[in-house]
Amino acid sequence: MDWLSSTSNSDMAARPPRFVFFVVFCITIGGLLFGYDTGVISGALVVIKYEWDLNSTQQEFIVGGTTLGAIAGGLFSGLFADRWGRRVITFLSSLVFILGALIMTFAKSYSVLIGGRVVVGLAVGAASMVVPIYIGELAPKEFRGRLVTLNVLAITGGQLIAYLVSWALTDVHDGWRWMFAVSAFPPAVQLCCLPWLPESPRVLVQRGQDDRARAILRRIYGTKVSESTVDDELESIHRSMRTENATSYRDLLRTINLKPLLVACVLQLMQQFSGFNTAMYYSATILKMAGFSSSKSATQFSIAIAATNMLMTIVAISIIDRFGRRKLLLVSFMGMIIGLILLGIAFIFIVGLVKITKDTCQEYAKCGACALDDHCNWSPSANLCASKSSTLYSDLTDNCESHSGREKAGTWLALASLIFYVALYAVGLGNVPWLVQSEIFAQGIRSKAGSIATATNWVSNFIISVTFLTMTLHITASGTFWLYAGILLLGLVFVFFMVPETKGLKLEDVQRLFVGKSLPYRRQEAPPKRSSESSTTSGRTTSSATGGEVANRLLNSTTVSEINHN
Repeated sequence: MDWLSSTSNSDMAARPPRFVFFVVFCITIGGLLFGYDTGVISGALVVIKYEWDLNSTQQEFIVGGTTLGAIAGGLFSGLFADRWGRRVITFLSSLVFILGALIMTFAKSYSVLIGGRVVVGLAVGAASMVVPIYIGELAPKEFRGRLVTLNVLAITGGQLIAYLVSWALTDVHDGWRWMFAVSAFPPAVQLCCLPWLPESPRVLVQRGQDDRARAILRRIYGTKVSESTVDDELESIHRSMRTENATSYRDLLRTINLKPLLVACVLQLMQQFSGFNTAMYYSATILKMAGFSSSKSATQFSIAIAATNMLMTIVAISIIDRFGRRKLLLVSFMGMIIGLILLGIAFIFIVGLVKITKDTCQEYAKCGACALDDHCNWSPSANLCASKSSTLYSDLTDNCESHSGREKAGTWLALASLIFYVALYAVGLGNVPWLVQSEIFAQGIRSKAGSIATATNWVSNFIISVTFLTMTLHITASGTFWLYAGILLLGLVFVFFMVPETKGLKLEDVQRLFVGKSLPYRRQEAPPKRSSESSTTSGRTTSSATGGEVANRLLNSTTVSEINHN
């Protein structure tokens, strides 16, 4: 794990103590479940829709059920994370994950399955909000970006596991039930870990438990740092709490808080309106549209997509603290736009620019378009589209084998562009919004602002997940992907003008980037501290220091209390 080694010159160890790795492992089980429960539906859906004869709207609400629950879960955890602590929210989310898994596994009707998806969504929303904060508050600054991004790696790992399980169980009787049942085991492991998980030092200081907070900070830093460093961290927490007194949602409307809130919410909005989660939720369905003939083969190629997501997340973890958040976002946006444009072109080859709203099935000239209409199936022998209820053809199917060179080229272009699109998402937009969100808010409003940004993510996720199939019917698959590309173009402009670089800065200095009327992108370094603040930092930054010296000292600082992360 060399990518978790520190390159700073501080007295911090070259890598975090084992205790930190244990804590991060236990906490990121929540991220793993987040990924599994959002990814498993891709493989389960291609089976359930036939077993229960679901139309596109019903499929969309099975997918959207989790995101609907996640909206409430994210807001709930934001309201109570400070009052109850991070451990309690983690404990409750584990219980809810298990409950939701059991409901889905034994569901006998569509409505019960939807209910189970909503219950799981409550836990997913809570995990998506509290896990990054929890890790960030227990992570040394030198490792903050990489350790918090491990949560995203856990999410992508959960999605990959979900695809592997789906592939293995696709042809098994009641296999989709076992897919859901598997999700009950990781939260059981997390419950076993909880007795050894510490509470966040910041939460303990809020409760007046300084001795316990100091003991946890000592374990976080290890034995290679001086006692004065731990004392400085504890004092820094106290200082931030004295100066950051925003305790209500009304305080978010203050200019100094509104700017970072806008950045966090727009980044979360873009993460979903990029259409990525439709690629994950519906990847097997998309690949069936693209000409992969069976549910098994479509799910098999979905594994390649999930593996790409996970591998590129590892790449992001290794470079995010060196390359920078802003640069990764800009590269990610541009690459995803290219991928979506190519994906739209591929679907022209496969389906054509055809709206799936024909009066009769015979009007569809291509199998790809025919298979998208809930009322139609394709007859390979007659090479035409017919009603599902037709008795004239004995070989009606919604599996489309690509025969012409043009369609085969489109099929493989669709797979290649989808993988490229996912790779560029994973390296930037997939993880940077969560990291930036954890860095740009003051301590007093971090949980509240984080809950709003997380709710924005899940509301937009819900909108995308319940409209994707419908949009492919009415504005064509190509039009849908190009719409996402257009939204990303707007997001690229926003990132360029509004998102500052935060790498290497302490959280108090990140928050200063939003002070004043200038656009954040023009302030890539934090404004200098006031003289009164300089005097409280033990003389580490003198008034005669150059800008470069100040930056180096910031980079070498070992302030753990400023590591709060969503």
